[in-house]
Amino acid sequence: MLTRSPHIRPGRLRSAALSVLAVCATLAALLLGTGAPQAAAAGSLPCDIYAAAGTPCVAAHSLVRALYGSYDGPLYQVQRASDGAKRNIGLLSAGGYADAAAQDSFCSGTTCVITEIYDQSTRHNNLTVEGAGGAGAADVGAPADALPVTAGGHQVYGLEISAGMGYRDNSTSGVAVNGQAEGMYMVTSGTHVNNRCCFDYGNAETNNKDTGNGHMDAINFGTECWFAPCYGQGPWVQADLENGLFQSDAGYSKNTSDTGTGPLPFVTALLKNNGQNHFALKYGNAQSGGLTTTYSGGEPTTSGYSPMHQEGAIVLGTGGDNSNGSIGSFFEGVMTSGIPTDAADTAVQADIVSVGYGGASGSAGTLNPGAEISLRATTSCCTTDYVRHQNNAGVLSSITSGSSALDRNDATWIVRRGLASSSCVSFESRNYPGDFLRHYDYRLYRQPMDGTAQFRADATFCPQTGKNGTGTSFASYNYPTRYLRHYAYNLYTASDGGSHDFDSSTSWTDDVSWAVSPPWAP
Repeated sequence: MLTRSPHIRPGRLRSAALSVLAVCATLAALLLGTGAPQAAAAGSLPCDIYAAAGTPCVAAHSLVRALYGSYDGPLYQVQRASDGAKRNIGLLSAGGYADAAAQDSFCSGTTCVITEIYDQSTRHNNLTVEGAGGAGAADVGAPADALPVTAGGHQVYGLEISAGMGYRDNSTSGVAVNGQAEGMYMVTSGTHVNNRCCFDYGNAETNNKDTGNGHMDAINFGTECWFAPCYGQGPWVQADLENGLFQSDAGYSKNTSDTGTGPLPFVTALLKNNGQNHFALKYGNAQSGGLTTTYSGGEPTTSGYSPMHQEGAIVLGTGGDNSNGSIGSFFEGVMTSGIPTDAADTAVQADIVSVGYGGASGSAGTLNPGAEISLRATTSCCTTDYVRHQNNAGVLSSITSGSSALDRNDATWIVRRGLASSSCVSFESRNYPGDFLRHYDYRLYRQPMDGTAQFRADATFCPQTGKNGTGTSFASYNYPTRYLRHYAYNLYTASDGGSHDFDSSTSWTDDVSWAVSPPWAP
C-alpha cells in the first residue's frame, strides 16, 4: 500500500460568500442562455461551482491551474536527476496558473520527473508514483517537461503518461465507498491514446489488485473496446467499473452516434454514478462548446455492480490492478461527494473552455520558446512547401491560404526549449500536444515525448545561419554534421554527401536552409 505524503501544505480556505455568489451568477447565466464561457465570474472555478451545487470536491488535481478560486498551495512536486533534489511547483497567484518558470529554472541543465500531484481540496488526497500491483510492476514518474501547453495565456505543463507510468493514493479521505454517490471529470487529450489497459482517473481498489466487479468507479479514456460493438474509431469516454470498460449497462455501446471524440487536442471526460442503480457518461471539446451525454441509465446488469463496492483509492494513468500499458494526457481533474447536477457540469465545462487550452502564445514567427511557426523550404522548386506531419511522418507539402484547416494545423509547430539542450530548440506539434518532431533511422516523425535521453536527443535541433546564406539550418543535436533536410518531399537528417540518397550533395545547401515563418494555424 502506498503511504500518504507527510508534506504539510499552506492553507487555501475559500471565501464562501464570494464563491457562492459567483457560482450562482454563472449557473443562472448558463441556464438562461446568456452566459459566455469567457465571462465566468471571478472565483467560480470548478470546485467552487461543485461546492455551490452541494457536491463538494473531495479530490482536485491539476498541474496547470488552481481549481478553487482562492487556492494558493502547490500543484505538484518535481525531482531532478542531477542530485535528487525536489521542489514544489506552485501558482503565479492565488486561484491562478502554474509557475512553470520555477520548474524550468529548477530543472535547467538536467531532467525532472513528477513525483507527487497535490490535492487542492482540504482532504489532502495527494497522488504519488504508483507501486506494484496485480497486473504491473511498480511505475515510474512522468517526465516533467513532456507536455508543454498554453493555458490562460501562460506556458505551463500537463502530465503525459507513457506505458509504465502511473500515480495513486490508497489511503484517502472523503472518497466514495460501498455504493456511495460520486462524480468526476478530467481534461485529457484525444491525440495521445492507445488501446491498452487502462488510462483511468478515479476510484480504485486500495490494494492495487482486482478485487471484483464494482470495486472501481473511474473514467477511462482510450481506444480499447472491451465490449463489442463500439462505434467509430474512438477514443471513447468509458466507465472502468472493474472487469470491464462500460459504455452502457450492457457494457457495449448502445449509442450508434457515439463514435468517440476523434483527435481533439483537449477533451473533457466526465462520469457520475449514484452507486446504486444509475451512471452517466459525458464528453466535450475542452476548447469550445458544451457537453454531450453518451449514456445515462442503469448500472451494468452483471452481478456486483448494483450496488457498487468502491474502495476509495484514487488512481491516475493505470487500471485498478496497475495494468499500466496505456498512454494518456492529464491536465486537471476532480472527484466529488455526491452526484453533481447537470447545471453544475455545464458551468464547469464553461469554465474549462474559458481556460483557452492550447491557445496561441502571442508570439509567432521566431525561434523564441513558445512561439508558433511554420518552416518554409528555400529551394527554388519548393518555396511554397512547408514542414508538416502526415500519418505521423515528417514530410514537405505545399500549403497555401486555401489549404484545409487540417493541413495548415499539421504545418504549424510550437518552438520549445531543446529537450536535450536549452541552447537548441525542439518542435512540438500544434495540434498533437506533447508530440515532437524527432528523427529515427534518419527519417523525421511526429511522436509523443517519452522522457528518454534518446528521444530528447533525437528531438533537439540546433539552429545556425542557413547553409545557402539565407534563413536557418537546423543541425541534429546528436548527429551535428547532419541537418534537417527535405529530399523527394520527405524529411531527413542528412549530411553533405554520404551513402544514402538523401545525403546527396546536389542542392544540399538549399534543402537544409529554412525560412522561419509565421504559423499557418493561429
